[in-house]
Amino acid sequence: MASILDLLNTSMGEDFIAKASDSTSENKDNISAALGMALPILLGAMQKNIKTDSGAESLNNALSSNKHGDALLSNLKSVNATDMSSEGEKILGHLLGGKQDMVTKTIGSTLNMKESSVSSIIKMAAPLLMSILASQKSKENVSSSGLGGLLESVMGSSGAHDASLIETLLDKDGDGSVIDDVAGMIFGGNKKGGGGLLGGMLGGK
Repeated sequence: MASILDLLNTSMGEDFIAKASDSTSENKDNISAALGMALPILLGAMQKNIKTDSGAESLNNALSSNKHGDALLSNLKSVNATDMSSEGEKILGHLLGGKQDMVTKTIGSTLNMKESSVSSIIKMAAPLLMSILASQKSKENVSSSGLGGLLESVMGSSGAHDASLIETLLDKDGDGSVIDDVAGMIFGGNKKGGGGLLGGMLGGK
């Protein structure tokens, strides 16, 4: 399937960016940039968590529940942003634990965005990401043992390399070198989005 960042270029992605922009008063370029960093980090956290049997089973159960399905994807325009944020906060608690603030600060400092805006964007994005994964899991009939492959396909062709850097971020306290590594991964060494994951999403602009 297309990577998660490719999906942001679809009408669904545009609907989400517009909703997040209305909720945070950030412009669409900032929303896109924040998502370009946040979504791979969330996927990387999932990959880290499923390395244990209990973690894989927990994610498998979450993606199999009725809570994360096609309803959000097909009704994104009408979904309440506050409800998305509330659900997203719970998801982030499971995925990131005590690293949530550090991830928010990393993205905020890299993009020169308010941490409150970054936090809101990530919270809103979490249930959307879960619904996308749940939909793909259902289509491909993926079991808990196949979640690693599912996550890699959603991350895109460079997923293995990206995941190792993301795992470093999640294992550390967010020192400058790790932040630079993650920024380089996302922006391809160019904070205007010339390459890397975000550059691909924005067409290298």
